[in-house]
Amino acid sequence: MKRVIGMDIGDKKNIMVVFNEAGDEVKVASITNTSKQVQKFFSQYPGAVVVMEAGTHSGWLSRLLESMGHEVCIGNPRKLRVIWDSKDKNDERDARILGMMYRLEPRLLHRIFHRGAQAQLDLELIKSRNMLVQSRTKLINHVRCAVKGIGRRIPACSAETFFRKAPEHIPSELQPALSELLRMIYEITERIKDLDRQITGLCEDRYPETAYLLQVTGVGPVTALAFVLTVEDPARFGKSRRVGAYLGLTPRRDQSGETDKQLRITKAGDIYMRQLLVGCAHYILGPFGPDCDLRSHGMRIASRGGKNAKRRAVVAVARKLAVLLHRLWSDQSEYVAIRNRKRAA
Repeated sequence: MKRVIGMDIGDKKNIMVVFNEAGDEVKVASITNTSKQVQKFFSQYPGAVVVMEAGTHSGWLSRLLESMGHEVCIGNPRKLRVIWDSKDKNDERDARILGMMYRLEPRLLHRIFHRGAQAQLDLELIKSRNMLVQSRTKLINHVRCAVKGIGRRIPACSAETFFRKAPEHIPSELQPALSELLRMIYEITERIKDLDRQITGLCEDRYPETAYLLQVTGVGPVTALAFVLTVEDPARFGKSRRVGAYLGLTPRRDQSGETDKQLRITKAGDIYMRQLLVGCAHYILGPFGPDCDLRSHGMRIASRGGKNAKRRAVVAVARKLAVLLHRLWSDQSEYVAIRNRKRAA
């Protein structure tokens, strides 16, 4: 057994508990959360195993420590109930438990792996675009609500054309209050277009594998690039079906004896990636969706009726789409939209 260091990461300070090869606790230390201080402290323990929880700072810390020759084990906070559900929780205790759990059985940490530095930077481009889209949606909703408040209404239109069509329907008495918001909506729309061009360029130049994903109608450059950057390496999954569980699109389980409850999906993994897949599923099942196996699969589930049939159909298509995208990427194969019906015929 190597020397193990349990590390509780804080925004300003990190707490470390050091265990020697025999498992004895030999040191407790506190350092400021800067790369200089981290390098200074961990240079005293070459080749040690550093155990931490995933969080805001765990990405750059793990890459820094690995570059120094340390082995880094990152635990999944959702699975570490022994830490967050304690009646006597403190940073030193958390670091101590992380180190002890690794020595006892590393699999108890439900180890996760951070994406590479370049993938992280490229993914931030997509997330910045998402923030702009959310901001534009809030501004548009505010303008519509303000106009409704005086008995008028702005006709339905897309977010991209709202700044052109809305002014003629805004009463003159509201112009001073809303003119600046319309200008901001226009500016945000232009910035979103700029980011869309950058994302398309990344797909073509740095991530050509996205071309296999873009074969599926309803999957655009944003979804394709986000999927590639989130999964990063298709070989991580021995079976494509595991991608659905990785992205939180499979049901929870609560089975005991003859009882096996029907529960909602886990919603584990990347929230934004799951939202993108659900958005694609809505398009595939919508009025403009293409005739394909994905649409047929969703329609069969929706046709069963019931209160939540359509919602279940959307989730089912999103999960099946995630599996399909991983398979296309892994095999680098051509997409056949109606493969299942051809087999049946």
